[in-house]
Amino acid sequence: MTSFELCMDSLEGLSVGDALGAQFFVPGTAVGDLVAGVVPAAPWPWTDDTEMACSVVSELHQRGRIDQDRLAATFGEHFEPYRGYGGGAVVILRQLREGASWREVDPAAFGGQGSMGNGAAMRVAPLGAFHAGDSRTAALEAMRSAEVTHAHSEAILGAVAVAVAAAETGWARLVQSRPDPPDLLDAVLAYLVESRVKTGIERARTLLGASVREAAYELGNGSRVLAQDTVPFALWAAATHLDDYPSAIVACLRAGGDVDTTSAIVGGIVAAYTGRGYGGIPAAWLAHREPLPSLVRQ
Repeated sequence: MTSFELCMDSLEGLSVGDALGAQFFVPGTAVGDLVAGVVPAAPWPWTDDTEMACSVVSELHQRGRIDQDRLAATFGEHFEPYRGYGGGAVVILRQLREGASWREVDPAAFGGQGSMGNGAAMRVAPLGAFHAGDSRTAALEAMRSAEVTHAHSEAILGAVAVAVAAAETGWARLVQSRPDPPDLLDAVLAYLVESRVKTGIERARTLLGASVREAAYELGNGSRVLAQDTVPFALWAAATHLDDYPSAIVACLRAGGDVDTTSAIVGGIVAAYTGRGYGGIPAAWLAHREPLPSLVRQ
C-alpha cells in the first residue's frame, strides 16, 4: 500500500464522518437508529471539514509536501461559504481568495492573537496518514498546514496531535500491529509542548476505559469550537475504537457538541488504520456521502 493510498483512505474516513455527523444537526436524527442499522436518508452533504481536507490532499498529491502559499491560494479558490464555515474562517478565506497574504491576514485574526479554533485539526488527518511511519515529518507538515489559517499555538498543536496520530495509525496498519491506546497517545504527546491541548490529551490518557459521557464531560466535545476543546476527546475516541470505525463515529455522535468535526477527526485517524474492510468504513455510509469534489476525484 502506498502512502497516498493511506492518505485517501483517511480522507474517505474523514469525509464520511464529517457528512454523517452533520446529519445529526437535523431534528429527528437519532443515534439509536444508526446503531440499529437505520441510516439517515441520502445524500449526506459534507462540510468545511472535508472541503479543506481535499485542498490539503490535492497539494500532497501534486507536490508531496505543503507549500504554504499554494495551500492558502487553494483554500481561497475552493472556499464555499455555505459549507458551514465559522465567521472567523469566512473572513480569512475571503481575504485569501482576494489575494491577501496569509502571513498578514492570519496573525491579525481575533484581535491579533490568531485563531485557536479546531479548523486546522479537522482537515489534517490525511496529511498524517500520508507520512505514515514518519511522525516527525507529519508534525512539521501539520504545523505548516495549520499556520496558513491559524496563528495561535493551541490550534497549531491541535493539528500536530491529529497528524501524528494518523501517521502512527497508518504505520500500524502497514506493519499489522494495533497500538495499545496508551501507547498511541504517548506517541502523540512526544511531539507536543506545554499547552492546553497537551494537558487535555494527558487527561484523555487517564480516561481510557471510561464511558463516552465521562470522557466528553472531562475533555470537551468541540462545543466551543476550539482545538483544546476538540482534539483531546477526538484522540480518546480514536485510541479507544481504533479497529472499529463505526463504533468510533458513534462515540462522537453520543458525545454531542461539534459532531461533524469530532467525527471528521476521528474518522480520518481510524480509517488510516482500518481502511474500508472489516471494521472499516461501511460501504453503505460511503454510498450515502455526497461525492467528493472534482479537486480530488481527478
